[in-house]
Amino acid sequence: MTKIFYTAKNYQGQTKQGELDVKNERELANDLRADGYILTSFKEMKSTEKEKIKVKFLNRFISISLTDKLMFSRNLSVMIASGLPLTRAIKNISLQTKKKKFAEILDEIYENIQAGKSFADSLAKYPGVFNDLFVNMIRVGEVSGNLEEVLNILALQLEKEHELLSKVKGAMTYPAVILVAMIGIGILMLTYILPKLTSVFTDMKVTLPASTMVIITISNVLKNHGVLVALVFISLGVFLRFFLMTEIGKKTLGFLLINAPLVKIMVIKVNCSRFSRIYSSLLKSGVSSVEALKILSATLTNYYYRNAMKDCAVKIQKGVSLSSIISKYPKIFPILVSQMIQVGEETGKTETILLKLAEFYEDEVSQISKNMSSIIEPILMILIGSAVGFFAVSMLQPMYSIMDNIK
Repeated sequence: MTKIFYTAKNYQGQTKQGELDVKNERELANDLRADGYILTSFKEMKSTEKEKIKVKFLNRFISISLTDKLMFSRNLSVMIASGLPLTRAIKNISLQTKKKKFAEILDEIYENIQAGKSFADSLAKYPGVFNDLFVNMIRVGEVSGNLEEVLNILALQLEKEHELLSKVKGAMTYPAVILVAMIGIGILMLTYILPKLTSVFTDMKVTLPASTMVIITISNVLKNHGVLVALVFISLGVFLRFFLMTEIGKKTLGFLLINAPLVKIMVIKVNCSRFSRIYSSLLKSGVSSVEALKILSATLTNYYYRNAMKDCAVKIQKGVSLSSIISKYPKIFPILVSQMIQVGEETGKTETILLKLAEFYEDEVSQISKNMSSIIEPILMILIGSAVGFFAVSMLQPMYSIMDNIK
């Protein structure tokens, strides 16, 4: 099979670009004709573009902020539009960036391009920085000759991604701060304040209730074995980190997120928004539907959405419409998604429809994030009140016993 980049037109004069894995150009022309398009030009991807990119082990763990990648895409697009050669544009950005690590990466990309490597292959050597979405869109831009337009699409995609993540993080910041403060105050009381009270109970030889004994036991463990407790929690954190990298861990986390009462609404809307915008961006830049779905299966973070994209990529090659496949996943894709995609398929405006769908869900996420504090605040108050009440009752009960003994 050969990967061929093509340009085709339908009978209404609409142009379509993309890439397909076919045996030869005749098979490509037949496939396009079956979809109502006539092949106008094609270009076979070079062997260097198809071969597996060798990635250094440490390069997989390097990461750069979303903001830096956004600025890189924007600046590179402007410089290329101004007529600067790609290598010179990358060198200029490398000299301007204040992040030393990112500057080093750009210098290596510059050297790789100078040595004859393609821009996409040079980016692919840093999977922790430039994901499959970024690399594949750049590859299509290089082959089709519209790199400037692809970079603009990428910059817009990263900008929307940044806005979406900022809203989600903003909604989670308040409850996270409250929980951390509550845990910190609890540890402080159990290790420094409570031992002074429990010494009184010990001297008076009072029979302590079960709740008080539980608190005293926790206090003694934290006071006498604090380092061991810290090591246990660190070990648990490391274990969870590696567990969530496994297939079972990803599936477990995905299941919890799409079933948790308050979280699932946000998770579904965020993933639907990302799916719609990324798929629209890939189609607009000239990536084929199958390739776009494969890229999505590696880009979306939730296990169930990734699995759905893999299923879509397989079935769409058999002639099944995307809307009918999506409709088989009502738990993770609301009915609106399949209906809108069906409209796009019938009118030939899938990219535009998906873009509107992405904007709709982004607005929904924005509204939910604004209301999240008012939803979570009473729940946090109940949790804090319950913890304080349990502590107060556990400490007051022995004191009443002491007062009875004095009488």
